[in-house]
Amino acid sequence: MSTDAPPPSKGGPPDSPAAPSTEAFREVQESAEFGELRRSHRSFAFPLTITFIIWYLLYVLFSNYAGGFMGTKLFGNINVALVFGILQFVSTFLIAWFYSRHAAAKLDPKAEAIKSRMEAEA
Repeated sequence: MSTDAPPPSKGGPPDSPAAPSTEAFREVQESAEFGELRRSHRSFAFPLTITFIIWYLLYVLFSNYAGGFMGTKLFGNINVALVFGILQFVSTFLIAWFYSRHAAAKLDPKAEAIKSRMEAEA
């Protein structure tokens, strides 16, 4: 058995910030700054999510109940159903891109400010 091993550490790495207390988390959760962060997220995410779900259900309903419409050929062997299906993928990637931009511009700076303040106070 070797005696050269360092003693076990009591926590994270030496440079890691101290963990805020439960009370600090509760104070931040009740703060106006955190409320604004939550509103910014919800005002973007909820309407976009509802819109996407409606768009997806419309595609499913049309596929099930409007076979004639979905089978309408637009050009060559490309029909409405294929175009709608491709647009499902396109809309998914657009939503992810829009959310990424929104988070980087509006959410991340507010969250970083809250995190920095909590770490400084701990």
